[in-house]
Amino acid sequence: MLRQQFCAQAYGICPVAGLCLIGMSLADHPTFAADAGSVWTLAPVTDGLNFNVEAGVASDYIYRGVTLSDRKPSLDASIEAVLSPFYGSVSVATVRLPTLPAAEIAFEAGMRREVKEDYKLELGVTYFSYPGEVLPNGGINYWEASLTGEKTFDAVTLSAEYSYSPSISNTGAWSQYVELGISYDLGKLPLKEIGVELSGALGYSWFGNQSAALGGFPLPNYLNWNAGLSLTYDPFTLDLRYYDTNLSREDCSVFTADPNAVAGGRLDPIANPLGLTSRWCGAAFVGKLSVAWPPR
Repeated sequence: MLRQQFCAQAYGICPVAGLCLIGMSLADHPTFAADAGSVWTLAPVTDGLNFNVEAGVASDYIYRGVTLSDRKPSLDASIEAVLSPFYGSVSVATVRLPTLPAAEIAFEAGMRREVKEDYKLELGVTYFSYPGEVLPNGGINYWEASLTGEKTFDAVTLSAEYSYSPSISNTGAWSQYVELGISYDLGKLPLKEIGVELSGALGYSWFGNQSAALGGFPLPNYLNWNAGLSLTYDPFTLDLRYYDTNLSREDCSVFTADPNAVAGGRLDPIANPLGLTSRWCGAAFVGKLSVAWPPR
């Protein structure tokens, strides 16, 4: 679920048409029973109508390795309704993006099935909306479809995700994303009801060409990864996580149109003629505290 197409030209940051890019977000699907952006952990498959509610505060809002909150704290909340095998959810997160939206709102619907014991599949479609943004090209709203699978082996859970958007962030460029994740449940701390879990994930994003109006060049493909520790004392979870990508600072500027980007990097006559560099895609350590109902 890639996010945000930004156009630096719209803010006078870039004098060259086409130096417009993507920036991304959410602490990974808040509609899943997951921590603040590690491994996909699908919510339990249950009978009857059920609701899941979650809210949290994070020191940074990172999505697929890239900050959507300008390295500042972010709040998020979500509610999900499940009538097996169908589910629907709405999530809201505070963001700090060049297009100045009031928030990010994600509407998601799909099917979730437990194919056999300890093996789950989910097919979903998500529409990302950025109300209140200031952008003359029609905005950055877009939709994305995803397929997620999960298999549990005792204390170890393996997950895999594939996502596709026909026009990521309304740029005209298709996007594809794959991710592999693993988590290990360490059980409860001695004499305490605190659950401990280690987890990590590795993902890869690749893209087609943007529309001619945005320069027609492809967005930079990249790897992202994260690893961390989650502590759960129902209904609270504290997640401590490290994030990083292999994007250069120059490609990060192209990808995000960071308004705080500075000159001095490698010049690209098409995508980055000023050699602007950004720190929005670099290594970061993030802490997130969340509360969920019903408890996990």
